Parts: sequence; structure tokens; C-alpha cells
Amino acid sequence: MRLAIDCRMSGKSGIGAYLDNTLPTLIEDVCRDSGGRALLLGLPQKKFDEFKARKIAGLEKCELVSCATKNFSLKETFFFPLEILKKINSCDAYFSPYCNIPGNVLGGIKIPVFSTIHDIVFLDIPLAGKFGTFLRKMFYIRAIKKSAEIFTVSNFSRTRIQEKLRCKKNITVTYNGVPNLGTTEETPAKKNEKTDTIIFVGNIKKHKGLGTLVEAFSKFRGELSLEKFSSLPKLLIVGSKENFRTKDTALEKMISNGEENGIVFTGFVPDADLKNLIEQARILVQPSLYEGFGIPPLQALYCGTKAVISDIDAFKEIYADLPVSFFHAGSADDLARKMRETYFDDSPLPDFERIYSYEKSAKIILRAIQEKTKGGKNESCDHS
Repeated sequence: MRLAIDCRMSGKSGIGAYLDNTLPTLIEDVCRDSGGRALLLGLPQKKFDEFKARKIAGLEKCELVSCATKNFSLKETFFFPLEILKKINSCDAYFSPYCNIPGNVLGGIKIPVFSTIHDIVFLDIPLAGKFGTFLRKMFYIRAIKKSAEIFTVSNFSRTRIQEKLRCKKNITVTYNGVPNLGTTEETPAKKNEKTDTIIFVGNIKKHKGLGTLVEAFSKFRGELSLEKFSSLPKLLIVGSKENFRTKDTALEKMISNGEENGIVFTGFVPDADLKNLIEQARILVQPSLYEGFGIPPLQALYCGTKAVISDIDAFKEIYADLPVSFFHAGSADDLARKMRETYFDDSPLPDFERIYSYEKSAKIILRAIQEKTKGGKNESCDHS
């Protein structure tokens, strides 16, 4: 099979992590066959060298194509470089880790396209205004129209895509895994001394439920203060205070005086340092109001740290068989109670099956592509 892969989001958080963690297995499995080839669109040479260090087979079968065209730009949609489209169309299939599909008014991608819609939070919980929401919906619809198959990361997301976008195309659930923070299925987490910290990992947007967490933490810490605890917990928020926005003046004041309230914004944290912070925390809290998957609780469990998470549909699906503690989404009182129960529970995490990995996800993706293209024999198919 000759597979073209859009790697332009490599190195970024979110979609970039999904790409970078599935890419090694995709490359290895594609290049293992005698006729296998991988066309890597926009992947930096430095990143490719990192994959080389992982001993991926068949590196001579990989072609790196430089591409400076920005994702979701007018140029990408209507004027994508024809010379790059020609290279893409020489392959058997095109895989995108997101829902942006290159095109050109003179001719687009003519081989089967496989794209990924991780969730439709921008439609279920509008975060970008009416025009921004409309544009995102158009990109979702365009991806569905041009794709032979859609990938997503949970049954919850699949259902929402089918219902909200009236998608009739086949949608394959791949699930996510744990980003490589140095802890994998083959390398169990080592035991680190716990500190008096509670950690939140994620971007600071309304649907992440950070307001609920801050309110719950204040209640929990206030109770300990009244009980004269000598060491009060701190809340580590992996992100920037400047990006936190709220219309709740009381909450805004609490954030502004974060240090005296035990709230610490870490700013950007490299992966190795993030792993240490998660391992050292007593608990990780994920108070999301909406997720397509939700990776941080999985990172915590793999690092030997307990997780308290909201009882939203995606979490109840993903974490149903894992040792997490659920609280009622949006309830600061219930979260404060569950935080206290978990924070002072010194029992170790029970053994659990590590059912999610990006290697498994990559193999699901490739198998679906091979089935649709008959193992790499490109059928004549115009998706422009």
C-alpha cells in the first residue's frame, strides 16, 4: 500500500499528539510490505529522525514532502499546491488526523480519503460564536462528503456525529491511548513520593469545567483549614492564568489571588516534567462538561495516580472498567466530597487492564483503510 499522511499538525497538542503517537505504527506497518510506501506531508526532518531512533522499518520507503500551507486556510481548501496534490494522488489512500481536506479549484484529491472527527464540541457547546460555529460545521460536513470513511475516538462521538451532522458514512471508533510521557504498557510507572497536590491537565475552555473544580477545591481546602491541618493541598493547573476567562466575579477574584488560595498555574510544561507532576500528585481531577475521549485521567492511572472525573457520557464509556471515581458533572459540592474521599485514601490503585494504546488505534486505522482500498489497489475514485 502507498499511503499519504497529513503530518502538518505534528508537534502540536491535541490533534498533534494523536498524530505523533499513531504515526510510528502506521509507518512501520505500511512499509513492512514489499510495495509499501509512506508519503509524509509536512513532517519535519527532525521529527522523522526521532521516529528513526525508534527503529521503524523501511525508512527508505518514506518520502517527506515539505508543505507550508496552513490548516483550515483558504489556500488549503481551494488553492492547495497542485504539485503536492499530484504526489498525493500517486498513492492509494490519504489519511488526515483531523477534518481538514486539501483541495484545489483545478482538481483535488482523487484517491480515497480517510479523515478524523474527534468530537463536535463546537456544535454541541458553541464556543466560537455563530459564524465560527458555522465555519466548523462546514468543515465537518466537507470532511464527511469527501471521505470514504470517518474515524473518531469514542462511541459517544460517533453517535453525536451521526445525529448532529446526519452522517451516513461508516464511522470507525479507534479510541485514543496514552501519549509517550515515558510510561508505556511495557514500562510500568515507578513509585514516586506523593506531594500535597491535586492536578488538572487540559486547555482552559468553558467545557473543561475548570470553574467547578476551582469552586470545589476552595470548599475542600476551606474545610481542611478549619480543621487545622498543618499542610494544605495545592491545586496545580497545567496551563496559563492569562488564558482563563470567566464572567463569575467571585471566581475571577479567586483565580487572581490564586497563590494565597493554593492555586498554581504552571504555564507550559514539557512532557517529562508533566509526567513527574502527575506521578507526584495525590489525585488528578478532570471536571469536564464535554469530551470526545479525555486522555489526562488515563495518563494519571498509567502513572499510578488516582483520578476523580465527571460522569459525562464519554467518560462513563471510556472509564467504565477502570479504577476512577466519578462525581456529578457540574456539582462543586459532589466534587469536593469525592476529592476529600480520594485525597485521603492511601490504598494503592488496583491492577487494571491497559486496554487503550495508540498502537492499537493505528492498526485499526490501517486495517480500515486497507479494506476500503482492497489492500492498496487504488480504485478510480474522484473525491474532488
